[in-house]
Amino acid sequence: MLLEVSHLSKIYRKGKIEIPALSNVSFSMQSGDFFSIVGRSGSGKSTLLNLVGGLDRGSSGSIRFEGRDMAGMNRQEMAMHRRFSVGMIFQSFNLIHSRTAHENVELALAFGGASRTKRRQVARELLGSVGLQDRVDHRPDELSGGETQRVAIARALANNPRVLLADEPTGNLDSETSAEIVALLKRLNKDHRLSIILVTHDQETAEAVSDRIIRLKDGQVVEFL
Repeated sequence: MLLEVSHLSKIYRKGKIEIPALSNVSFSMQSGDFFSIVGRSGSGKSTLLNLVGGLDRGSSGSIRFEGRDMAGMNRQEMAMHRRFSVGMIFQSFNLIHSRTAHENVELALAFGGASRTKRRQVARELLGSVGLQDRVDHRPDELSGGETQRVAIARALANNPRVLLADEPTGNLDSETSAEIVALLKRLNKDHRLSIILVTHDQETAEAVSDRIIRLKDGQVVEFL
């Protein structure tokens, strides 16, 4: 089993006030699955993704990744999980604007410990795999929104993650470009058996590409299709 989430809850505290973000969430995911998490803003979608990605820790319950309970990971082990086990894509792209597409992907490979020669080679291969072989030397402000998100996808794939976590990756894109990005994610899933968890508010998109759909409302799973 790739991922097992069991009775997971997350409570944020602001002074004496407790704000529940997730409550008793459970599901499991096999390697090669494509899951979508859908729900309105504030339903807990991004919180769940951040917990799986190791950006935050749950308040109770457990997340087991490839059999290991993430609660038992120390700070260094959690950093290694973020670097090698998961690749993350964000709605706002989160690229370094002063660096080219190639340099943005190279930077992720550098954090992964790749040599300079390997970084150059792999970065170009990854950018080519997402259709940007002719845009490797362009900076984010010289690229379209769809091209920028493709750079972010290439960067997320840099260290060969076990699962790709995509948090509203089409939220800043027009409908046509959004469809292209979703199609790219589906191709990565189908051709490379890459496990993907997609956070989206778009039910139609989720139904078109997903093996399973988790619907959240007020931090709770209300449907698991």
